[in-house]
Amino acid sequence: MTSKQRARLRGMAAGLEPIIYIGKDGIVPGTVKQVSDDLEAHELIKGSVQPNCPLSAKEALQALCETCGAEPVQYIGRRFVLYRRSEKKPVIELD
Repeated sequence: MTSKQRARLRGMAAGLEPIIYIGKDGIVPGTVKQVSDDLEAHELIKGSVQPNCPLSAKEALQALCETCGAEPVQYIGRRFVLYRRSEKKPVIELD
């Protein structure tokens, strides 16, 4: 992914609310499944790491990207954004 594509995705994610929350148990199989399903449905999702989580936003983003085959877009503070092109109905076109 190029920096121009990543910048476009960051702009699109600015108005999103987090739909993934990583809690005190960290990343569990249920979280991975939810992230994968949400990526298939929305392609671009925002997540948040709760204060009692043992992982930082960067660590959570890297782990989820590896397990779900997604691309990291950004992480700031306790929030992170990831992207994966939908296999069935792609909506976001990256040039």
